[in-house]
Amino acid sequence: MSFDVLIRAADAPPTAADTIRVASVPASHVYVRHLDPVIEGGELPRIVRLADPDPASPARSTVSRWWPPVMLDSEWVRANDFDVFHIQFGFDARTPAELQALVDALRRAGRPLVYTVHDLRNPHHETSAEHDAQLDVLVPAADALITLTPGAADEIRRRWGREAIVLPHPHVVEPDRIRAVRPRRESGEFRVGLHVKSLRASMNPLAVLRVLTDAVNALPGGVLQVNGHRDVLLPGGARYDAELGEFLQNAEAAGLLETRVHDFLPDDELWDYLESLDVSVLPYRFGTHSGWLEACRDLGTAVIAPDCGYYREQGPVFRYGNDGSGLDAASLTAAVRAAFDAGPTAPLSVDERMQQRQHVADAHARLYRDLLS
Repeated sequence: MSFDVLIRAADAPPTAADTIRVASVPASHVYVRHLDPVIEGGELPRIVRLADPDPASPARSTVSRWWPPVMLDSEWVRANDFDVFHIQFGFDARTPAELQALVDALRRAGRPLVYTVHDLRNPHHETSAEHDAQLDVLVPAADALITLTPGAADEIRRRWGREAIVLPHPHVVEPDRIRAVRPRRESGEFRVGLHVKSLRASMNPLAVLRVLTDAVNALPGGVLQVNGHRDVLLPGGARYDAELGEFLQNAEAAGLLETRVHDFLPDDELWDYLESLDVSVLPYRFGTHSGWLEACRDLGTAVIAPDCGYYREQGPVFRYGNDGSGLDAASLTAAVRAAFDAGPTAPLSVDERMQQRQHVADAHARLYRDLLS
């Protein structure tokens, strides 16, 4: 069924009589927004996700600011009415004791807990101990678990003896923007991008860059582009990395790469940037899954991903060795060459993404329904 047919079908009134109210932590994140079905109706209940309370005034909702998540307060659980509690992200700053208090409040209220395990290793933490302690509360306590890849489900089974439902990551880029992706033309240029953002703990960009400068410049038309935020790359920035900044300055002066320094990019500019690349390199030494990777798939940008985590199970990538034991320079050079030899990557079609989204949305609705029955 094509996307246009799905849209026409959406004009029909829903026939499902039930509505399930989900307290989603958060609700306004792009991943969660894209759990809404393309069409509603049939035998499945309608899912309504409560708006994120404004952290500055929890009585109000907000669609743009959700951090820190108010719903994680056990007092919020006691004071509000909902059917299912679903944790996605946002518990980084919560202690295991606070998470246990949340679980206890849900138990007393008789509300089922669903947890989607996006991260088995927190990309913002230097060590795994804190996140492990949080997972040791949430994973055993959840009435149902979801994760994004079979490998992550296997790890959950090994570590906690729990079974997780595997559902793929839905699209990140909006359908109209995916449809607007332009076919790649032969330009003689092969543009490889590395985005250092604001330097998560999981990144080791300098080690990756030392390899990329040689690997990319050895290719016909190879151009290495490095994007990063001002707070990291400019002297005086709150998180200025002098070693990285000096390396980029010297490499650019030598003609080995181009740098683009900016603040947080709004979505439209971010999509234009990603689409301008032939390849995006993920400079991660640990992690689990990636929304950035999914956005690249939407836009037809190839991805070079490390062999840590389960990025390779989200979709086709060019893999290189990068984990806690160090960077495998030879495999990164080979991945760059393989991406060059493979030629342009086609974006996923809107039809494919919408059918996938409908499947994921329906699976969530069935799960919520079964938990409440």
